[in-house]
Amino acid sequence: MKRLGNTRRKGRTGRLVAAGVACGAALAALTVPAAEAGPLGPGGGGVHWAAKDPGTPQVRFRGLAAVDHRTAWLAGTEGTVLRTTDGGAGWRNVSPPGAGDLQFRDVEAFDARHAVVLAIGEGEASRVYRTDDGGASWTEPFRNTDPNAFYDCLAFFDRRHGLAVSDPVDGRFRMLSTSDGGRSWRVLPAAGMPPALAGEAGFAASGQCLVTSGPRDVWLATGGGAHARVLHSADRGLTWTAADTPVPAGDPAKGVFALAFRDRTHGLAVGGDYRPDQPSPQAAAVTADGGTTWTPAGAPPPAYRSGAAWLPHSRTAALAVGPTGTDLTTDGGHTWRTVDTGSYDTVACTPDLSCWAAGEQGRVARLER
Repeated sequence: MKRLGNTRRKGRTGRLVAAGVACGAALAALTVPAAEAGPLGPGGGGVHWAAKDPGTPQVRFRGLAAVDHRTAWLAGTEGTVLRTTDGGAGWRNVSPPGAGDLQFRDVEAFDARHAVVLAIGEGEASRVYRTDDGGASWTEPFRNTDPNAFYDCLAFFDRRHGLAVSDPVDGRFRMLSTSDGGRSWRVLPAAGMPPALAGEAGFAASGQCLVTSGPRDVWLATGGGAHARVLHSADRGLTWTAADTPVPAGDPAKGVFALAFRDRTHGLAVGGDYRPDQPSPQAAAVTADGGTTWTPAGAPPPAYRSGAAWLPHSRTAALAVGPTGTDLTTDGGHTWRTVDTGSYDTVACTPDLSCWAAGEQGRVARLER
């Protein structure tokens, strides 16, 4: 039995190493200079978004939690939560019972068994669910009772500490906090939150309007006000500072839709105008000082983008996705080039060198070669 156990561990280790090598090769091919690379896709040197069809074409997945090469969670419309543990070859519907009328927009997963999902909407439509058994059962530790609150995004610092953000209530963004992995939640005091601008809100477009890096730093992306801002807290959401970004705002459809930080100082912001008939100039910005100041991308994505993710273990490469395509930067967000024209709303990459994307019409894919 001992020999069998060792063999199983060695076999699993070998599969993980092989998966990491394959994904690493795909990412390496993707980031070669533009002059040497074809477009992402079947004719682009073999690097492409490989579809992982979950069989739910009626669902739009804006929530995505990528755990590793084999395990990912999806959250979407019609109260849908799906999970794969075999790299997307098969998907299990693990939706919470009775949630069919809810809109799930964010999911945070710690592994294949433990996950937290957020339903968005006014009043009691905003809810948090948690599972400890891979979705076989769920608890509902939070249901919003304030008719003025509308929760947009979730983010965790570690397996215990996390936040959820609501659009402004009484003139300030509201923060919900957990210190036990999402089993219980409490509203944080609003005193440390700067006043919201008129019309300012968050965008529940990809689960990336609230992001963390390290044990205490968290950033919030906004739009709809006179300026598209990024708010930063270095104490898990107790006190915040706000910084303007060059991403256009001044309209309910415009602003920063997603953030990605590779550490506590280097970050990306993407967004624009989500209306398909409107242009989105200057739809990306970068920071190298933790969000205190933001610089416009010299060559931004050509259209609205709703999701972003740094490529694993890279200091300069990242992906941005939206309804009209995927863009790649290899210089830390200063210039972007379109590498695919498929529609995705959100993207996530994992430490074992895999990247996943999800979006409308049940679209799910993993980057492969």
